[in-house]
Order: sequence, then structure tokens, then C-alpha cells
Amino acid sequence: MSRLKNNKADIFARISQNGKRVNLSLKIKVEPDLWDTKKAKVKGTSHQARQVNQLLVMTRSQIYQAYVELKEKGGRITPQAIKARYLGDDKDDFSLKDIFAYHNEKNQSVLNKYTLRHYKTSQRYLLEYVQREYQLKDIPLKDLNYSFIVGFESFLRSYQPRHYQSSIEQNTIIKHIQRLRKMTTLAFHMEWIDRDPFVRYKPRMQKKERDFLTEVEMHSLEKLVFPTERLEVVRDLFIFSCYTGIPYGDIMLLTPSHLIKGEDGNQWIFTKRIKTSNSVKVPLLPKALDIISKYKDSTRTIASDRLLPKISNQKVNAYLKEIAELVQITKKLTFHMARHTFATTVTLSNGVPLETISKLLGHAELKTTQIYAQVVEQKVSKDMMILRQKMNRSIDTESQGEFVPEEISFCYHYKE
Repeated sequence: MSRLKNNKADIFARISQNGKRVNLSLKIKVEPDLWDTKKAKVKGTSHQARQVNQLLVMTRSQIYQAYVELKEKGGRITPQAIKARYLGDDKDDFSLKDIFAYHNEKNQSVLNKYTLRHYKTSQRYLLEYVQREYQLKDIPLKDLNYSFIVGFESFLRSYQPRHYQSSIEQNTIIKHIQRLRKMTTLAFHMEWIDRDPFVRYKPRMQKKERDFLTEVEMHSLEKLVFPTERLEVVRDLFIFSCYTGIPYGDIMLLTPSHLIKGEDGNQWIFTKRIKTSNSVKVPLLPKALDIISKYKDSTRTIASDRLLPKISNQKVNAYLKEIAELVQITKKLTFHMARHTFATTVTLSNGVPLETISKLLGHAELKTTQIYAQVVEQKVSKDMMILRQKMNRSIDTESQGEFVPEEISFCYHYKE
């Protein structure tokens, strides 16, 4: 009851849980002398007493029903949440599941199915974290804060996925957090939440050197005779990627119809990246053509109408580990390393411009290619050799007391 006013006091319902409580005004006034503190009801059998007591019983039942509904929904149960549910103020209390469902539905026709799969994986990890940390099936977006984000990052760092042989890498963790950030930004713009929980959070991406095979390692891999066909097939797929830059997922979708005769009269691959839907046109080098020819009449390619044999991603990565041991390559051999190898050892080291490499890889921006295309030591050595030769020639001509110009070219131009 509240303080007296005109010898009457307001009746409040108090909702308590785990030491926390909230009061709920019932908009009822009674005289203090008529209030039974022990039984929490109005004394007597008067008409007014019966009305008030019936309202108290009904209110208790409705508050308990609000609690049951929250529990069934799997939301976070607090005295404030129960009060909001009772009053009907939680109708726009959107949750983590709600924003992911909205995003995935609206972007179904825009994002590639493999990209959407990444969002669903991030959602699964988030809900596992919510279950472990808060013992809930879902959580309201308004409850997300800096502590939640840091806790999720810590959860991922110690998480052991079933399909991984090791814990999740830091950069992959940041990818999951970036997807969460996209969800909260979307919710903020849609006015589902009043504040951005990422205001104080700064992601920490690790700069990683992109591994690739050297020319010597590639040749060793190409020449090796394997004891089983399964390893030979995976080796051939890997080498095909080394000479085309096409990633595993896109290779698995290649059909004979993607093999096109270009304007130069040579064979090209015309396809689209699964990840970005960007067009890719790759002129085929002799060794890539040899691999296509090798499997042209194979029952595995004919039956599936594919350019190369199909094999699951899980088996590919498992077999690549066996292959690395046989070839005695100490690097962690992954299929994506073939793409790095194409960008460095095969193209950049042989003088192919970065802009051309970007087109061959299907990148929309040149800065993306700069991550892949590293300058290898062999290229640095060649460039320095040319510089050394030029400087030696310059010293020789100076010692002879005469000036011998190098090749000179000129052209006419005008300035607008």
C-alpha cells in the first residue's frame, strides 16, 4: 500500500524474482483499516470488499499467465519483463531470432545461398551462447550490450565446432561478430532498438600471411604418382585451381557448357562466382586443359554432367592432408591455397598485372586482389637482378668515358 491520501491508500502488486522486484499500481484505493496485511486482501463481505478481492485474484492470475507466456517463448524472464507482458507493453519487444528471420527473408533473393548459410551459422552460435550464458532460447534485442558482445567473442574463442579439428580462428570469430553487428545496425535503423550495442566495441582482426605453393612445390605435386585414385583426383582438382584461380565450390559446378572458345581461338572458362555472382572469364593454360582432357570421358564426369569429378569438401580437405605428407610439403595444404598460388606463383610472379589478376579472380575491387597477390621472393629476385644489370651497364659505360643510351621510344600527344 502507498501513503495515505484522504484516509485512503493505493494498492500495488509487487513482482519479485532473484532479489529483483518491481511494483505495479492496481489503481485501487482502500482505507488502511480495511486492509488485511497477512491475507493480502480487503476485510469483510461488503460489495466493495468482494469487488476488490475478485480484482486482486484476477490480477494475480494474469500476472502468472504473463510469466508462463514469457517462459514458453524462451525469452528473458525478469520482474520488468513480466510487468511489461501483463500491461501489453512488450508487443514490439523484438528478439535476436526476429531480426535474423527478417534479414534472411528479405535477402533471400539478393544474397547467395552459401552466404545466407554463413548467417544461419552465426545465428546458431549466438543462440547456443544465449542458452549457455542466460539459460534462454532467445533474447530481446534491447538486452544486447557491450558485455553481451564481449561474452559472445569469448564463447566463440573456446568453442569446439563438430566439423573442425581445432578451435575457431580469430578472424572467423570476427566474421561472426560482424554479422551480429549487421543485425543490430539493421534493428537500429528499423527502430527496433534505441541504441547501438557496438558503440564501444572494436574488432581485432589478425593480419595473416596468405600461404601459397612455390613453383618447385607445384612441380613436385604434379609429378607425384599416387597409390590410390582418390588422392590423384583431389591432386588434379587442386592443380586445376592453381592454374585457373577458380575455388572449390565453383569448380564443382562447372559443366562442359562453361567451356567456351574465346575470340582468341583458345579455350576459356566462362562462369560466375558462387560467393559474389561476379562473372569470371579465365583463359585456360595448357596444364588446366590437360586435366579437363584427362576426365573428359570419365564415367564420373559423364554421369554427373560435370567438367571435373565431384567430391565433397570434407573429403577434399582430408585427402589434401594425406597428399601434403606424401609430397613432404610442410605447409597446411588447403584447397583455397590453390587460389593464392594462382595469384602469386602462376600469375604475379610471371609479370601478369594486378588488374588482370583481379579480373581472373572475379574480384569487384582491386584492394581485394592485393590481399591475395603477394610479391614472392622469386619475383623480387628477378626484379633486383634486372636493376643490378642496369646499374652494372651504367658503371661500365662511365668507366669507358662514353655515354650509351638505352632503348629510347617516343610518341606524339596533345594536352586538352
